[in-house]
Amino acid sequence: MENSAVDDLLAALGPERVRSGSQIPLRNHADSSGLELAAPIALVLPRTTEDVSTALAICHRHRQPVVTQGGLTGLAGGAHPGEGEVAISLEKMVGVEEVDLNSNTLTALAGTPLQIVQQAAEAAGLMCGIDLGARGSCTIGGNVATNAGGNQVLRYGMTRKNVLGLEAVTADGTIVRSLNKMMKNNAGYDWTQLFIGSEGTLGVVTRVVLALHPRPIGVRSALLAAGSTSDAIAALRRLERSLPSGLLVFEAMWREFYDVATTTMDVPAPLERGRDVYMLVEAPTGADPDVFETALGDIFDSRLIEVAVVAKSEGERRSFWALRESVYDYGRHFGKSVGFDISIPLDRMDDAIAAFRGEIPMTFPGVTWVPFGHLADSNIHLQVIPQAFDYATQKSIEELVYKHTRALGGSISAEHGIGRAKRPYLGMSRTEPELALMATIKRALDPENILNRGRVL
Repeated sequence: MENSAVDDLLAALGPERVRSGSQIPLRNHADSSGLELAAPIALVLPRTTEDVSTALAICHRHRQPVVTQGGLTGLAGGAHPGEGEVAISLEKMVGVEEVDLNSNTLTALAGTPLQIVQQAAEAAGLMCGIDLGARGSCTIGGNVATNAGGNQVLRYGMTRKNVLGLEAVTADGTIVRSLNKMMKNNAGYDWTQLFIGSEGTLGVVTRVVLALHPRPIGVRSALLAAGSTSDAIAALRRLERSLPSGLLVFEAMWREFYDVATTTMDVPAPLERGRDVYMLVEAPTGADPDVFETALGDIFDSRLIEVAVVAKSEGERRSFWALRESVYDYGRHFGKSVGFDISIPLDRMDDAIAAFRGEIPMTFPGVTWVPFGHLADSNIHLQVIPQAFDYATQKSIEELVYKHTRALGGSISAEHGIGRAKRPYLGMSRTEPELALMATIKRALDPENILNRGRVL
């Protein structure tokens, strides 16, 4: 059955669009989740939405499982090929098709890298509200499929909040299109929202319409240090009240992260080590650049922060971000790690950090672990690097972290999705009726269960 499906794909789309065996590049054998390489039985490289439709119609007829691939930057195993799957990669469906300055919207093919979308928005004097560390390689379709978060969620929301319209192909090859540019469109069920965050299990997104935003004026950056997580959260709320244009960024790096960044990773330390939590803050100041220092002075006088440094140049601002993004280079210095992307209610965040500090080093002697992330969004990331990595140790670390996440009323996934990696733990964050409803939706849209089988559910 698998061979006849591939034969039909080749006959319909040709060898330029369908590859098999040694013709499949190694990059399509894995995403960024760290799972072992696995070759799909065929790789489909559509150029158009109609190509996607043809491929899915054939796979649906043969009940052939499919995995959808974008930039392959996902960490949850959502795009990692499974046994006997055909991979459909949208890497050839690239391009910004329109920037509409009347509607402040941008329309792009799903395989377009996020950075290309950002550059097109900037060239038009606007900005894209989505920004991730993987901006150069992740795709806008992948961002939509996973409802990606990132650095600017505090101001612009998750990907979902930035999407106005979609084009997608369902499991049987049907093309559904709502390339809406209007802020208000209340005509029946908004099916586009159902596809956002569905991780390729309900259909394949092929086009995206994004709402663009005016570029913030007079952005200032600072690195702050506080004596506790609760002080950092209080400083966040005080800054939100005192800055007339609000905040763009409020990133946290706890002392474990800051120590690794400024020692092992050899990133210069703008502030001395030894504080409990460091915060990277950015805000637009408009026509009054002094408002930023005034707001920082207010929280300093209130003893919510212990020390601060304000960037005086773009170079200094980049040095602050080098600290925050140093985690992306851990692979050069450390062995395999277990990564987490969790949400914790802000009123329990102090408890979470205390629990992890108390149990992780005690349970796994010699471990290197770091907490960091988008504190204002309730989202923290953990990287836990044991001295010796094996499957049993990975499972023990996962069970410890998710145990506390569940006890504190948090979520096992803040912005990275579920994929295959977190599927066993989904019941910790969703009730049985919710899971049953998800399964009902999945059966309705993909009755043969060919789309990203085994991901999410």
